Amino acid sequence: MTNTPMIRMASVDKHFGELHVLRDINLEVASGQVVVVLGPSGSGKSTLCRTINRLEPIDSGTIEVDGKELPAEGKALAALRADVGMVFQSFNLFAHKTILENVTLGPLKVRKASKSDAEKNGLALLERVGIANQRDKYPAQLSGGQQQRAAIARALAMKPKVMLFDEPTSALDPEMVQEVLDVMTTLAADGMTMLVVTHEMGFARRAAHRVVFMSDGEIVEDAAPDAFFSSPTSDRAKDFLGKILTH
Repeated sequence: MTNTPMIRMASVDKHFGELHVLRDINLEVASGQVVVVLGPSGSGKSTLCRTINRLEPIDSGTIEVDGKELPAEGKALAALRADVGMVFQSFNLFAHKTILENVTLGPLKVRKASKSDAEKNGLALLERVGIANQRDKYPAQLSGGQQQRAAIARALAMKPKVMLFDEPTSALDPEMVQEVLDVMTTLAADGMTMLVVTHEMGFARRAAHRVVFMSDGEIVEDAAPDAFFSSPTSDRAKDFLGKILTH
């Protein structure tokens, strides 16, 4: 085992105009670790997630994935993005391609896999997320939960080193949330390095190794789930948990 963190953010700052959305962020995620990022709306959680594959540029600081600093642009950035799987709130599937085509597109185009390998691997992944029987359908024919599971399979098809999830269940109907969380819980148990921005406290308690709590662009707490939920140290976290856990 190397001691190189899979994700390392050092002194990261980011502004949107006057708004200071990330303030001196220092965060390391070890290989195989699942880190859940919690915090109120507007605390900078999604921005933090999106800087890790440079969907959002940063003003200053360093971000490294598996010991390599994020390139600014070009081919090197494309290569890095291939190592970092991303699942968003919206599923971002290609509407005119079947589910299997959505999953095989990246490996064919970016990883230059053969069609037979890409399809074999793609089917295995659809099996893994429980929608192999939907492989020839188009995204619009699937439920939201199925589409999100297809999006997870598509990200996994690139064999990423890290998976980033930016509120992956917040656009779903309540009855579909669990099927997506179940897939994510399995991934976590299989040792995938994951950074998950979510409002799902149950998932945070069950699947996370660490909970990172953000408020106003800062990391206020970074603790094991049990410790965070039972005895948060900051007033901001106590206030947040008080509002959430009383519902």
